[in-house]
Amino acid sequence: MGRILTVDQSFPARSAVDEAVAVLERGGVLVMPTDSVYGIGCAATPNNPGHERIFQIKRRARTQTLPWLIADAGDLMRYAAALSPQAVELAAAFWPGALTLVVRASDEVAPEYRSADGTIALRLPDSNLVREIARRSGCALATTSANAHGDAAAISVETVDRRIVDEADLTLDGGPAPLAIASTIVSCVGKEPRVLREGALSQDRIRAALTG
Repeated sequence: MGRILTVDQSFPARSAVDEAVAVLERGGVLVMPTDSVYGIGCAATPNNPGHERIFQIKRRARTQTLPWLIADAGDLMRYAAALSPQAVELAAAFWPGALTLVVRASDEVAPEYRSADGTIALRLPDSNLVREIARRSGCALATTSANAHGDAAAISVETVDRRIVDEADLTLDGGPAPLAIASTIVSCVGKEPRVLREGALSQDRIRAALTG
């Protein structure tokens, strides 16, 4: 049974970050709060057994790939290749926040984390807790929403499926997710950015950021 640890997303205790990083360094799986919804994740390192476990816990098809949560805005340049000006504009406008950008993956992204078309989905969350865990881990966090595939997204520990809490190595309880809605996903690999999923950020706000 996984442990539940109470945390503060805005002002995370060093001891909580230490424990989360230790779990990740041994290939473990975390359930964690973000600014949008609760996620389940692992260190985005090559051949990490935690990566496969996430799919098993989620009961999600292995053919799908996991978005990454990054520590700093500069990680966009680290993990993305051939960035479009629009991707840079959107990141400047909405990061940290509830915007996920789909971009061409750089050579720093291991093959098992890339989509079939060679892309990776990146987000800089508005969560000091998550960013510090990623920063201290020295890598992005491969994550997805902490719910069984097809179920509603979890917006608090109480709404995370108990089975997922039990099967994860550590659950960080940061209280209700501030936005309580999933991030907006925008693809920046074509000629023009395209909203793949409208979430916390409306299509109108995305368009305004690009035309302003």
